[in-house]
Formats: sequence, C-alpha cells, structure tokens
Amino acid sequence: MFEPVIAPSGTLLGLLQRGRGDGTLHALTAPRAEALAALNHCVLRDPRHDWQVENRSLYYARLYLDLSGELDEIEAHLFDVEDVLDTEESRTGLALAVLGHLASYGRRDALELLRRYAASGSNWAWALDELALRDDDTGLRALAAPVLARFSADPEGEAELAVAVRDAFEPRPWRLWAEDPRESIATRVRAAQEAGCFDRWQRQMRPTGPRPGWSVQAVFEWAQQGMERGAALHVPAARCLMAVAGPEDRPEIVAAAKDGSDGARCTALRYLADSNDPDALDLIEAAVVTGTPAVVEAAVDAFERMRSVAAVDRARGWARRPDPLGAAAGRMLACRGGAEDKDLVLAALREAVRGEGPDAPTLWTLVDGTGRLGIACAAPVLRHIYRETASSHLRGRTARALAATDPSFPSGFAVECLWDCEETTREIAARHAETGDTRVVERLRRLAADPAEEAEVQTAVRSRIGPDASTG
Repeated sequence: MFEPVIAPSGTLLGLLQRGRGDGTLHALTAPRAEALAALNHCVLRDPRHDWQVENRSLYYARLYLDLSGELDEIEAHLFDVEDVLDTEESRTGLALAVLGHLASYGRRDALELLRRYAASGSNWAWALDELALRDDDTGLRALAAPVLARFSADPEGEAELAVAVRDAFEPRPWRLWAEDPRESIATRVRAAQEAGCFDRWQRQMRPTGPRPGWSVQAVFEWAQQGMERGAALHVPAARCLMAVAGPEDRPEIVAAAKDGSDGARCTALRYLADSNDPDALDLIEAAVVTGTPAVVEAAVDAFERMRSVAAVDRARGWARRPDPLGAAAGRMLACRGGAEDKDLVLAALREAVRGEGPDAPTLWTLVDGTGRLGIACAAPVLRHIYRETASSHLRGRTARALAATDPSFPSGFAVECLWDCEETTREIAARHAETGDTRVVERLRRLAADPAEEAEVQTAVRSRIGPDASTG
C-alpha cells in the first residue's frame, strides 16, 4: 500500500486524518462544505499507516451522520473504472466499512450502495462481510446469484469458490445460501463448504518444518535455507532447538552464536536468550558489533525478550549507547526498570522523538514505560507526540501515559479523546474527562446510548454518570 500523505496537525484535514477528537469538534463548527470535503478526502484516500489495525470507519461514519453528509463521492469512488484496475482491498476497504456503520445507523442509501457493490465490485467479499452483519435474509439471498456468477463452473472456478467460502470473515451469507431453495445455488455452496473444510484439514496435517529428532545442525541448516529464501525462520527454529538440544549441544550452539551463518547465528542467539544462558548477554553485545543487519535485529529482539535481573542490569549500562542495542536497552528499562531508571527512560524518549520523529516505532514501548513509571516531567514530550503522531494507536497509548503523568489531562486532551477514533482512547477519556465541561456530560450520555459503541467504553461511561445514563 502507498504511504499516505498526512496534512499538518493544525489543519482540519490533518486532524481528521489522524482520527483525533478535535477533528470532529472542528468539523462541526467549520463551514459544512469544507468539513465534508475533508471527510471525503479521508474516506477515499485512506490515511492510516496500518489500515489493518487502526480504526477510522466508525469515527468517519459518525461524522457523516452529524453533518448529514451525502454519499455521492463514495459511490463515484466505488464504481469508478479504477475499481477494475486496482483490486487491492486498501483502495475501497475504508469506504465499505464506513458504509457498513452507516447502514447500522439506519442509512438506507448506505445499505443499497453495499448491495450494489457486493454484486459488481472488485472488493465484493468485504462488502458482503459488511452486509452479513447488517442486511436481512431477503437482501442477502438476492446476492447469491451475482456472487456465484463470479466463479466459473469448471474445476478451477469451483476451487476458487471453495477458497472464498473458506476464507470468508462472516459465514452467514454462505450458510444462508447453502439452504437456498434454488437447488443449483445450494448444491454449489455446500460443495464449496465441504471442499474448504477438507483443504483446511490437509493444511493442518501437512508438516511445515523440523520435528524433535532432528540434529542441532539440521535445525541451523533449515533456518539458513529460510533466510536465503527471504523467510525469517530463526524464531521457530529456536523453538525447535528447545526440543532437540541437550546440555551436550551447548558448545555447538554457542559457537554458532559467535560466528555461524546468519540463520544459525540468529537461531542460536534467540535460543540462548530464551534459555537465560550465562553467556547470552555477551554474545548479543558482540553480535550487534560484528553482525549483519539481520543478525543485529535478531540479537536486539532476543535481548528485549529477556526477563532476568542480569538483563535489566546490563540494560542500565547499555542505555546510552548510540546504536540499536542502546535503543533496546531504553525500551527494556521502560518495560521492566524501576524508579531509579526514570532519567534513562526519559532520555530515551526524548532522543527517539528528536532523532526519529513522533511516529518512531520505538515510542510505543517508551511511552508505555513513561506512564508506568509516572515520569511527570515527560508530559511536554508526551503532549507533542499526542498532537503530531499519525498513528491513532500510539496516540491512545500516549493518552494513557498522560493520564498518569499530566495533571492537566482531565480538563485538556481527555475531553477531545471522547471523540477519538480508537475505542481504547475513548475509554480512557470516559474514565478521566472532567464532567464540569457541559460537552463532556452530553458526549458521555451519547456514547452510553449508542448501540455501535464498544461495551468497554459504555462500562467506563456508566461508572462516571450512573447506570441510567443512556436514558437521561
């Protein structure tokens, strides 16, 4: 997927792209045409860096409702000729998910768009999954014929149909079609269901790698073969070593960790770290200095998995190193350090923001650790990350850290978090936002009454304003 272009955080478009609560609040006071233009831009050009885990669809659907937004631009996007040329799920997935939420809120135009797209669009399976949750049996039965017509009646087409049935996220339409009164439809779907079950059983029975009884050297060779194919097999290979290696094999494993092939070295380092071998930390440090990038990455990952007191002590000595091991040491102290490590964690947080920006992957762990250790003087850095990051997940973690470190959070960011795109962030806000603000009480009541809201959020809301919040 292309890397999205994110507008500055101080603009309406930038706020909506990030899924921030302030995006909704600003859109509701901006000129309607401007707000709808920014909203459509987000839905038609998915702004998420990781579209498979970050939430935006409910956030955007709610804003369409608040703005009484038309769906003309979504319709044009779905049925554009580009839909035939670019069949990647990422092109239409967000728009289809938004339509799904709108349909659940009673928008008939959204339901009809989903039906039309399921019948003729490239990303029909996604649309069908959305309809499986919202449409009635009559609507779903009407889609059986156009969906099955996508698959030819020859063996290749039937095999493709079996895969589609097997991999369907929501099985309801297929179960409904298997009982269809039209025998031609029911017979094809039942046959596809049976073929999919058999294929799944075959894949479960097919051996995928080494088994106990292999030699240590055979495991190393398997890991190296995977590396040469571009597959990182050192993690499963290290698990296999746990089953096949005995005390007598330790010298061979230590030797591989020092100067074996990349596959063997990565495997040995992971095995020794997981075993809390007394030489593991020295071997990891040497690997970071002398290893290839793949070995350095494996060594750092192996170190971060360690839980021993010795590993934490070593992290305190490594935390100021200007290399990947130093960054890993900062993350380890954030996860497992004590109050005496606050300065090192804060320094690592500042260095990460200064050197890599507000979207650096290392920030996830450092932000969590800052909150865990209650580093109050980190609040200015955390507020910067909150405002600027394009990751709604990182922003949510930052909100949690601010709740633990920043006295101004309840009357500040917690208020806008009630409108955030991530349910975990809304839950944090529901627990901390000051109810002296009339917007807060009104929003809490709306969340409590919204059937699309997550149960955890509604539980947090009712803990603040009582069990009768949805009817007040």
